[in-house]
Amino acid sequence: MKKIAVAAAFALGLAAAASSASAAAPRSCDRACLKGVLTAYLDALVARSPAKAPTAANVRFTEDTKDIKLGDGLWKTITGLGTYRQDFIDVKRGVAGSHVVVKEGATQALFAVRLKVVNRRITEIETQVTHTQKEGSLFDLEGLKAPNPVMNKLLTGADRTSRDGIVYAAAYYPAGLKGAPTFGTIGAPFTADAYRLENGVFTAGPPCPRNEACKNISTQPLGNGRKEFQERLLAVDEDLGVAWLRMSWARSGGMRLVVYEAFKVSHGKMVAVEAFMKELPVETTSGWD
Repeated sequence: MKKIAVAAAFALGLAAAASSASAAAPRSCDRACLKGVLTAYLDALVARSPAKAPTAANVRFTEDTKDIKLGDGLWKTITGLGTYRQDFIDVKRGVAGSHVVVKEGATQALFAVRLKVVNRRITEIETQVTHTQKEGSLFDLEGLKAPNPVMNKLLTGADRTSRDGIVYAAAYYPAGLKGAPTFGTIGAPFTADAYRLENGVFTAGPPCPRNEACKNISTQPLGNGRKEFQERLLAVDEDLGVAWLRMSWARSGGMRLVVYEAFKVSHGKMVAVEAFMKELPVETTSGWD
């Protein structure tokens, strides 16, 4: 099983390297520039004014995998931003992404957004919005007041892992979900205190409140292998040491759990996993494959 996991990781690493080389954006937009474009998009979203977003003429926009008109969907219901925003910036590929808590009147929702930026203009907008616990399976916004310092820490010196190393380590996670009894079974590189946070709920690691078995992400039982598994690398934030993936798999009741999941890697090991997720119809594809 370990060899299978390593092979999967290596394959995903090669795919990431190839995609990075072919899809690299002009270097005119550095990390600060990409964060600025992301902020400008969020500001335009809150203002419900697509004209204020720095989009290209041919921009493509999807919400929950469906192509819709820019200005529809969340654009019509958002009233503000919460206090939680965790960005993922891939300078090499010109991608700015984020997990954000947004306001819709008296309620809040979980918002995942990926922007592709070329020549400082947004050419692709991929979003997912989880409004309720029913949609998200888990849903606790009390756990999303501010970005976790572990996930948000910029890495320097010996703490940093190479781009390919970040992807390689993170790829053990989908490999384990596809059929391993535990992540430890396939040698997934987690630190002893690694945690997983899903829709604001700790589901693995020392903070997990459910039972003793969930307090160690490496030995926590994973259950049966996920069926009809999809995975796609969204971005690699080399400064944060984060690989950001979109994964999904079939669930009971004709639904598919779609997860935008970030894997923090330091010294070649995963130290944190954070996800925004939503259930969609089982036939759903990413819309961007």
